[in-house]
Amino acid sequence: MHFHIEEATIRDIQAAFESGGLTSRQLTLMYMERIADYDKAGVALNAVLELNPDALYIAERCDMERSIGHKRGPLHGVPVLLKDNIHTADNMHTSAGALALADTYAANDAFLVTLLRKAGAVLLGKTNMTELANFMTRGMPNGFSSRGGQVLNPYGPGKFPPGGSSSGSAVAAAANLCAAAVGTETSGSILNPAHRNSLVGIKPTVGLVSRSGIVPISYTQDTAGPLARTVEDAAILLGVMAGADPEDPATLLSENRVPADYTVSLDPAGLRGARIGINRGYMQDFNEEEQALFEQAVRTLSEAGADIVDNANLPHIADHSSVLLYEFKSALNRSLASLGPQAHVKTLRDIITFNQQHHEKTLKYGQTLLLQAEYETSGTLTESKYIQDRLRDWRASREEGIDRLLAEHKLDAIFCPGVTDSPAVAGYPAIIVPAGFRQDGLPFGAAFTASAYSEPALLRFAYAFEQASRARRPPVLS
Repeated sequence: MHFHIEEATIRDIQAAFESGGLTSRQLTLMYMERIADYDKAGVALNAVLELNPDALYIAERCDMERSIGHKRGPLHGVPVLLKDNIHTADNMHTSAGALALADTYAANDAFLVTLLRKAGAVLLGKTNMTELANFMTRGMPNGFSSRGGQVLNPYGPGKFPPGGSSSGSAVAAAANLCAAAVGTETSGSILNPAHRNSLVGIKPTVGLVSRSGIVPISYTQDTAGPLARTVEDAAILLGVMAGADPEDPATLLSENRVPADYTVSLDPAGLRGARIGINRGYMQDFNEEEQALFEQAVRTLSEAGADIVDNANLPHIADHSSVLLYEFKSALNRSLASLGPQAHVKTLRDIITFNQQHHEKTLKYGQTLLLQAEYETSGTLTESKYIQDRLRDWRASREEGIDRLLAEHKLDAIFCPGVTDSPAVAGYPAIIVPAGFRQDGLPFGAAFTASAYSEPALLRFAYAFEQASRARRPPVLS
């Protein structure tokens, strides 16, 4: 058997399965070997927190099903890694990177995990992440957790930031430790690591993918989404994960808005005639070299046939918002309560106490946000400041932000350098695509965003940009 695993797409994998030249078991072993060689030895990326002891059994079941003519879909037999804040009711822990939760097993699968299992995905393991999705303290490095340690960026281990907080998922996908990975985002936690690891990351409309069974920060901004090496692979993964969940009211709005197949939107000529607004609202965040990469990306859009509308600017809007702080206590306590009576950590206060008792291991960077959330908020979401900030944020990101720009300039999408917080605050989708590399080797990405449930259009634009730019290249691991 010879199968080139580096940069293999889901389409490549399925073709190898169909030809008889590869089995799911063999592929799973190949990814496990890469994890052994590059994640736990060699460059030691530290992206994978835990392997699923049942992964090979799942793969063998997929092989058996295929042998009798049963194929569940494009993810059948394909190894996928999950961020460690996503519940799985199996032999893997769900800790969100926290030592306080290191011994925690979820009683039920997250709804998106149920969908992945139904689609035949091989759940290969859990990935390291910024602890509690980077809502523990100020100043914690992206990709660090007290349980897992520091994730390293494969394009410059120890030199470049891995992005946060879905750092492990992004690094694993970028370094070909899995076919694709699942991350979660509240504000930038999928888009940022994709940006810094030359990946495609999709931050879906809030409610397109169920929030059930994910250790949370926010009711109004949290979502899971794909991290993959190509737009097509990200579209395949999104199609499996999306769907209405009776236990998550946010997903009820997505009924009749989820296509049967997101890949039908992919068109190499998909930018032709599209009106794309260029967001220069925070160009000062980037150095001259990164600004030049963005200008090249804009030229690529134009050469691909897009109608460029300049200065469709979005400012950063969430820097002084209290929304996440107020929602965190309520959301986390509700999530911890779902773990059942056997869990020794049942509340945010329990986590704080555990950290204080084990401070040598847990409080390298402190827990300022945990303390603020516990002692400065009620957990009832009744505070005047919370309500006013929530309404202000929605107004600034939606009516006065993305929606206004789309309507005023008759845009199909807005194109942004790196990551902006407007889609996160609005609950709107964004798709980031590789857009090149700085001379020192650090990847750079650019993102498309538009209004709620515009994923098919954004995927069309992202795919056309990807095909025109061909900007991704794999890291060199040694």
